[in-house]
Amino acid sequence: MKAIAVYCGAAPGRLPVYADAARALAAVLVSHNIGLVYGGGKVGLMGVIADEVLRLGGEASGVIPRALLEREVGHTGLTRQFVVKDMHERKAMMAELSDGFIAMPGGMGTLEELFEMLTWAQLGIHAKPVGLFNVNGFYDGLIAFVAHQQAEGFVRPAHAGLMMADESAERLVELLHAGAAGGLAT
Repeated sequence: MKAIAVYCGAAPGRLPVYADAARALAAVLVSHNIGLVYGGGKVGLMGVIADEVLRLGGEASGVIPRALLEREVGHTGLTRQFVVKDMHERKAMMAELSDGFIAMPGGMGTLEELFEMLTWAQLGIHAKPVGLFNVNGFYDGLIAFVAHQQAEGFVRPAHAGLMMADESAERLVELLHAGAAGGLAT
């Protein structure tokens, strides 16, 4: 894997454990020589992970819509910064630049990005692994809900299995790497 897109909050979250996890994921990415692709912001968990990747000597590529850049939330010290027209272009470019996807804790935008990549995998648009960095049990409810969707017959077992999860950054990156190497069921 050359690059992983990380979706995460433009807010830091209520607990310091989320920023600590962003720094831990950054360290794992750099230690595996995997570049970061993310939303290009300097605020919240986005800024934390980008700053740590850069501090550790890794590559951080941001993809940011012009409107957000003009609101002065764009990171100015990245390896590469792509300025795009809108959120649709942002997601498409992040998907194109990445070999896999990780959703860290975040808000509605993080969930929207996560589910778009899961849907694209389900439809066979891509065969890249998708993971949840389940920091502090943040995604326990979502994991249970997807299991409920499966039990109720709305999500096939193979599609539910597209969403890998772990509370360890190292193990999650290993899961994604194995998923990328072995191909994914669609």
